[in-house]
Amino acid sequence: MARTRYALVGTGGRAEFFYGALASEFRETSELVAFCDLNGTRLAYANRLLTEKYDHPSIPVYPAEAFDRMIEEQKPDAVIVTSIDRTHHTYIIRAMELGCDVVSEKPMTVDEEKCRDILDAIQRTGRKLRVTFNYRYAPHNTKIRELIRDGAVGDVLSVHFEWLLNTKHGADYFRRWHRDKRNSGGLLVHKSTHHFDLVNFWLGSQPETVFAMGGLMFYGRDNAEKRGVTQFYQRAHGNEAARNDPFALHLEDNPHLKALYLDAEKDDGYQRDQSVFGDGISIEDTLGVMVRYRSKAILTYSLNAYLPWEGYNVVFNGTKGRLEVNVVEQPYVNSGGDKAQEGALKSKRITVHPMFAEPYSVAIEERPGGHGGGDPVLLNDLFGIPEPDPLNRAASHIDGALSILTGIAGNRSLQTGQPVRIRDLVVLPERTAP
Repeated sequence: MARTRYALVGTGGRAEFFYGALASEFRETSELVAFCDLNGTRLAYANRLLTEKYDHPSIPVYPAEAFDRMIEEQKPDAVIVTSIDRTHHTYIIRAMELGCDVVSEKPMTVDEEKCRDILDAIQRTGRKLRVTFNYRYAPHNTKIRELIRDGAVGDVLSVHFEWLLNTKHGADYFRRWHRDKRNSGGLLVHKSTHHFDLVNFWLGSQPETVFAMGGLMFYGRDNAEKRGVTQFYQRAHGNEAARNDPFALHLEDNPHLKALYLDAEKDDGYQRDQSVFGDGISIEDTLGVMVRYRSKAILTYSLNAYLPWEGYNVVFNGTKGRLEVNVVEQPYVNSGGDKAQEGALKSKRITVHPMFAEPYSVAIEERPGGHGGGDPVLLNDLFGIPEPDPLNRAASHIDGALSILTGIAGNRSLQTGQPVRIRDLVVLPERTAP
């Protein structure tokens, strides 16, 4: 059996999730042939992890400006895109133009113009794009889809979904490049793309109209000053004022973060440990969104990035009852060194309240791995021999577009104070049968 050849662009915090899998459990079906990044130190570290951690031969590395040459010389079948969000479209489109399929980390991109460009490139080149929504594969989220599909609460009329990011994980978005909305699209795109995709998946429907409110209400210097804070610093490293700050990230205390970011600063100046109470933050930390779907269901959604625990509550109100879900996740710092901790579950509960019967709890399968057991299933679906999947959890470019368009419409609504129709942003092709 011929192995699929993969090149990867963007060797930052999320990249090892993919290349580590290719270098270990999927060697029989897949081959990792090249790395590409604008940071030479980070490229060298990725190769070091390959050889020392995964016992895999080092592979050729290419600077960002040599992306085309990498494709020409290494001839990958597909390119994995794990670069900064605002550059996803650049690599997705160019890879397709050079004859490659693409696997993209979420979000697919950050605004409607780039989304249209990606969709045009797919139509023009005929290449395929997969977007990696690991939450779809988590057993508890799969069970929710099965319950709704099988009519446990009838037709779903409304959904209330609140996602809580705590002061460890939530704060991390305000230290990194994500804090600049031009880079990430803000949390409504970068983070909520997971959640909006789950609602699309659970309901088997598509968003039509979006209205959003929110702002930067906790992080940032102005908010800290209002709470009486008088000591500030620009970044944690080398700053005594950060030593006892519970919101500070100390890169030198974590060998992986030190090698990935602190040692790489000399190449591009990127600082991974900026103060969450500094200036220059342009993303929101408090968000509320309403969405109307084609099915006529209504979603009320909230995201807060500074709460005491991590996880979510979601309820589905239907014509035959109510479905309630509570999930508590293990908080983590991105690329902190333990992939299995990302989205690992501390507790989970699903309860069905039939309209004219007693409530009952639903058993949930236990699986190992990050994101509630979803990560290993996703990786096998991408790089191994996929198992038959009646739920069609593999996310296409249409799924990738639909998930971000809710957030992109929300951003437009934040700017205008008006509801936004998805079709006024991007006209999506009709979905074909899987």
